[in-house]
Amino acid sequence: GAHQTGHNSGVIHSGIYYKPGSYKARFARLGGEMLIQFCRQNGIPYERCGKVIVATSKEELPLLDNLYHRGLQNGLDLELIDQARLRELEPHVSGIHAIRVKETGIVDYPKVCETMAALLQDAGAELLLNTEVERIVENRTAVDVITRRGVRTFDFAVNCAGLHSDRIARASGITADLKIVPFRGEYYKLRPEKRYLVKNLVYPVPNPQFPFLGVHLTRMINGEVEVGPNAVLGFKREGYKKTDMDAKDMLDIFFFKGFWKLAFKYWREGAEEMVRSYSKKAFLKNLQRLLP
Repeated sequence: GAHQTGHNSGVIHSGIYYKPGSYKARFARLGGEMLIQFCRQNGIPYERCGKVIVATSKEELPLLDNLYHRGLQNGLDLELIDQARLRELEPHVSGIHAIRVKETGIVDYPKVCETMAALLQDAGAELLLNTEVERIVENRTAVDVITRRGVRTFDFAVNCAGLHSDRIARASGITADLKIVPFRGEYYKLRPEKRYLVKNLVYPVPNPQFPFLGVHLTRMINGEVEVGPNAVLGFKREGYKKTDMDAKDMLDIFFFKGFWKLAFKYWREGAEEMVRSYSKKAFLKNLQRLLP
């Protein structure tokens, strides 16, 4: 839980945003059900509280309608609600229409990770932390994983290295014109006396051009309420502060043609995200569309 697992908003997603019939849609639903079953079996705190995706202007209504029908095609239990119903669910949220997604939930992901690690170790697995993989060699009968702490041989290997998955792929001899470009999400927390403003989870209608869900409000399993994230270019793959930088990661970004295509196409949106990163006032202004 030191990285992505411990640095997210703790949401069990439903898969409403994904293309119907896609692996993402299927695995989001299946993974959510399996996660809840795992939590029940191991006494991990979770809650299926649901969320609302809120349209704040008429221009967003076609996008909201498209999301609603996409969710129905994905087999979700949805409710298309008007302003009055939205006020019943989230009295302090501003919007003209919304989708209520009942399957969405919240969970303690670091606790999930710790429990999985303990169960694996009880079953005889060895967890090698802080062990950098330098090269992977496949042959007919086994896979050799060469690390800075020696060579380990396995029947097979699965690349689930997250932010470093592209590097692990190259270390195994796979060449692809793809690279991970890190974007950092930044959050604020509501003061304890202001948590009453949000009952559960409140999301905006996302911009379909980007893989980000927009700044939203999330009640955590511990009762805190997070606000965010934005999406700003990160200068270190595992950097969580504005000042975190890594020369190798930065060179990977700036020598990758795909990054420059993205930057030239969406420079205005990127600049706006940077402004919201350094200006709490600008961040708050963006949020007030949902929570005046």
